[in-house]
Amino acid sequence: MTTDVLLETRGPVGLVTLNRPKALNALDLGMIRALHPALEAWARDPAVKAVVIRGAGGRAFCAGGDVRAVALSMGTPNPEPLSRAFFYEEYRLNHLIHHFPKPYVALVDGISMGGGLGLSAHGSHRVVTERLVLAMPETAIGLFPDVGGGWFLPRFPGEAGTYLGLTGMRCNAADALWLGYGTQHVPHDQLEAVVEALAAADWSSGDARAVATRVLNGFATEPGPSPLKAHAEAIDRCFAKDSVEEILAALEAEGSPWANETRATLGRMSPTSLKVTLRQLRLCRGRPYDEVVTVEYRLSQHVTALPDFREGIRAVLVDKDNRPTWNPPTLVEVRASDVEACFAPLGARDLVVK
Repeated sequence: MTTDVLLETRGPVGLVTLNRPKALNALDLGMIRALHPALEAWARDPAVKAVVIRGAGGRAFCAGGDVRAVALSMGTPNPEPLSRAFFYEEYRLNHLIHHFPKPYVALVDGISMGGGLGLSAHGSHRVVTERLVLAMPETAIGLFPDVGGGWFLPRFPGEAGTYLGLTGMRCNAADALWLGYGTQHVPHDQLEAVVEALAAADWSSGDARAVATRVLNGFATEPGPSPLKAHAEAIDRCFAKDSVEEILAALEAEGSPWANETRATLGRMSPTSLKVTLRQLRLCRGRPYDEVVTVEYRLSQHVTALPDFREGIRAVLVDKDNRPTWNPPTLVEVRASDVEACFAPLGARDLVVK
């Protein structure tokens, strides 16, 4: 068992602490393999009424999946490629959380990116604090917004999910509540009290989710106005298009400082990732999550085999020069056939969840 995940029970509450603070609690394969059976056991245990998950160290809930390890493992001899095992088991864990039969409360304090959303967005409650930094930054590393991003991003208001999935822009707590990601805003210094209150709650007094909601609402405060919401109309105008080129043209026509900054941001992202991501979000819009899992696993296997993934990881997470050389380097050079190839079935290796 790994010490990177701490598991305990406090009365009727199963408590998970992600314990890789030096790595901002980034989720690796060992952590996934510790979490999955523990959640399954708590789901079956009648004495456990709810699960709470949090991050150690005070800086992050979970900064994402450990894609650096995946990228560095590629090309090395391995009977079970990490790129296969990691995404397969991570997505199965997300699926378990999505269908968890009891209240699943994520205390999202600090950074929550990528895989951190997979550990939180699928649960019943997402408590956010004033220190929240929320993002899906995958297009900057030659990837796509996975862990169910094809399911939850299109469910954000208007085209906000398209905007966030393509640009990787960061959100605060007020944004998170407006998006529907956050369910309650609670000050950071009250989180331990939240855990104790859930442990002390009378779970016999009705529906378990209603009990959890009542306890959390007792700590909730207002986070103030959402900066993201202030741009909602412009986001909807520009990001409703069905091609990245049309989105860029709409931003140019918009002409505001926000639009110009957004165009510049998109210009730094992997052209292939941008096109794959927009196709993913349009294809998965309205689909049941169990179908989205299969689509995203196919994408994970095809996209990580492309040169942009390793180059993005190099530029952002290894050398940290933030100067990736994308291949192909421009949107016009990304062929539609290459985008569609990323969605091709994997045959016997497909991930099909039930």
